[in-house]
Amino acid sequence: MRWRRKWPERRPRPKVRRLSDEEKDRILGTFRQGIASSPVLSHLGIRVRALRGRFYFERVWPVPGEQPEVEVIGRATPLEDPDDGLLLEAEKRKGNWYRVAQGTAKEIVDTIAGDTKGTFHGLGSLDASLRRAGESPDRLEVEMLDDLRFVYAGTGEVCTAQEALHHAFGVPIDVIAEPRQWYVYHRQPWIVEVSQDWTRVLVEFTAFSISGPISGTCLYAVVDGQWGAFTIRPNQSGDIATAIAWLEKRQWREWLSWQGDPPHRAV
Repeated sequence: MRWRRKWPERRPRPKVRRLSDEEKDRILGTFRQGIASSPVLSHLGIRVRALRGRFYFERVWPVPGEQPEVEVIGRATPLEDPDDGLLLEAEKRKGNWYRVAQGTAKEIVDTIAGDTKGTFHGLGSLDASLRRAGESPDRLEVEMLDDLRFVYAGTGEVCTAQEALHHAFGVPIDVIAEPRQWYVYHRQPWIVEVSQDWTRVLVEFTAFSISGPISGTCLYAVVDGQWGAFTIRPNQSGDIATAIAWLEKRQWREWLSWQGDPPHRAV
């Protein structure tokens, strides 16, 4: 007897509700206010615009002397039933969108700002800590323990790698977010080595699958007075000294210039 595989039914695309100009402006205002109040989203240059009945969230990179580079990180669709709010989606590949969340305009922008998996940026824990800091200096006091864990001084609360990179070492938010494709693939960063002068931090990005862990290594390092993020070839990523020697031979060219299309395209 021949068995046939039964594929799940394809979910139809959500129907877009036509908005009045007043509704569209109100939703755009909520999105822009949420972006402005988010330390991470504002530092990453996130913007939102209405296009063809939907709202597209984009990250913009200024390029001196050229047009800025734009990456679509998500879109929000006003659903047919107004009580259903908006549907937040991310793009797996060109034209292939998947559901992330559903809710009001505020809930949608809060979901993007609070993302810890990497769907949009992966720096949600850092965003939350910077909001807690409020009007105080944006770097909070952090201590390193013997096992390479980092905790907030006074409370003992454990930091994520992203929080530690910013608060303990002063790595800028946009540099922390640079291994974009690893974040998109939901690889979580872990600090595995720190140089004595705290100008070199080796970070492993790992995701777990049925076949086992999948990892990649990034060296955050001060070069010419500025922090940078450098992906390292696996056989050269055992420790900081090996990674630096390899990068110096390559004149500090990192391993991965992401092959193929970026994970999200500009619309």
